[in-house]
Amino acid sequence: MKIIKEDNISTVIIFSSMVIISMLVVFISYFFISKQYSILDREITDTKENFIDLQKREIKREVDSVVEYIKYKKSLKNYDEKKLKTEVENWVKKIKFGDDKNNYIFIYRILNYKGGKRFAKMVLNPNRMDLVGKYISDDYKDEDGKEFRKIFLKDIRTKGYSFVTYMYKKPHSFQIRPKISYFKLYKDWDWVIAAGTYLDNIDASIAQKKENLKKKMTLDITSSIVIFLFFSLTANIFAIILGKQIEKFFKEYNKEIRSKTAELEELNKTLERRVTLEVQKRAEQERLLIEKSKFIALGEMISNIAHQWRQPLSQLSAIILNIKFRYTLKRLDAEVMNEKSKEAEKLLDYMSNTIDDFRNFFMPEKSKKSFFLEQSIDVVLGIIGKTIHNQNITLHVEAKEEIEILGYKSEFEQVILNILSNAKDALISSKVKNPFINITISKTGSRAKIEIEDNAGGIKIEPIEKIFEPYISTKEESNGTGIGLYMSKIIIEKNMQGKIGVENVDSGARFTILLDV
Repeated sequence: MKIIKEDNISTVIIFSSMVIISMLVVFISYFFISKQYSILDREITDTKENFIDLQKREIKREVDSVVEYIKYKKSLKNYDEKKLKTEVENWVKKIKFGDDKNNYIFIYRILNYKGGKRFAKMVLNPNRMDLVGKYISDDYKDEDGKEFRKIFLKDIRTKGYSFVTYMYKKPHSFQIRPKISYFKLYKDWDWVIAAGTYLDNIDASIAQKKENLKKKMTLDITSSIVIFLFFSLTANIFAIILGKQIEKFFKEYNKEIRSKTAELEELNKTLERRVTLEVQKRAEQERLLIEKSKFIALGEMISNIAHQWRQPLSQLSAIILNIKFRYTLKRLDAEVMNEKSKEAEKLLDYMSNTIDDFRNFFMPEKSKKSFFLEQSIDVVLGIIGKTIHNQNITLHVEAKEEIEILGYKSEFEQVILNILSNAKDALISSKVKNPFINITISKTGSRAKIEIEDNAGGIKIEPIEKIFEPYISTKEESNGTGIGLYMSKIIIEKNMQGKIGVENVDSGARFTILLDV
């Protein structure tokens, strides 16, 4: 029995088209809606993870700044531990951070690293003044029964730091809210310095995100259903008149193709503009990173200035004592006074020049200028050379000829400083005998060549080129940021159109910089 006959062919076509199109609409709608819900769940998860990650970085930054401040103060000549502790406590009490300024820093003094009823004393807690000076037990549980003190104490013993999430009372209220805290051990004082942030703000953020996504999803689904229904109706009408209107159908189809082609061309133009904007934004971000990397070196520079000033200050003190002694003995004549004054002036000029070098190093440059490589490296050595010498590291500079280049002088000096600082730290860490750093300046073809070599044992990262990637560091987590060499590569290769590379040699590593003359 024939299903399709001459007199019912249009009915079969219409019915078949309606069934196929209806099934297609149902399937696509189901798939589209399921996909939208999956996107919604993923967006909510990503929002929560990003929020928590951002909060972690913020509290870690606050705690690390306190630890670095203590280390810096301890490095000063007139260090008094009792006064410093009091100073740190008074400073930390005033620290409030976060969007609502409810976040604070608190401090434990560890008495027993294995835990117990009296494993620590509360040194400072602006939110719980009732606990300050009292013994702390690791048996304390939060509202969910979590013994978070045992958790962070275990991490402190193994890693020296810990991130822990728990329930805790918010400041100036009786509300118990989820909180994440970062604990870091300062071993010299048996202090655990910690900061936390409350996570209840994320609920409002997620609710708003969810509401916005639901509205968007509802609009997308409604639009899709309308489009699908319209398409279904149109297809069925076409099916009725398919035989007679096939030619017209192809004409309309060709017209639609041309329209879509025009839209695609317009989209390509828009995409090109977007790519250009993104490239410009990335260039600006890289510029800001260069400035940021200078400030990361600020702490070390202050230490370098302290080394530079220690000897002239001692000599200046000796001159003053000599003048005072001669005056007491009534042997201070004009000739001696003039001689000692000149000696003091020379020392003060030297200290003033040190400050000028430091200030010029951090002064941003907007345009390229001509400068001599050896003179520029001498500026860097004036900043870090004393520190290297104090570590008994032999530093040798060989300039085979005087070379002048066009570029960003302070940024080039930052690159040299980054490499020398890394070499110095590697030599100190490896404890090699007869440590040295050799700097060679030469010319190869139309390019200047700067080579910096040490004998610290080489770079262990493989492949070695990864050392120039962002946030890759050979130092311990607390000592390295991982952006110094990344920014050095950007400065040399993008800002100054040169090349920078590294290789392991017999006893250490050698960095090579090539710049157009």
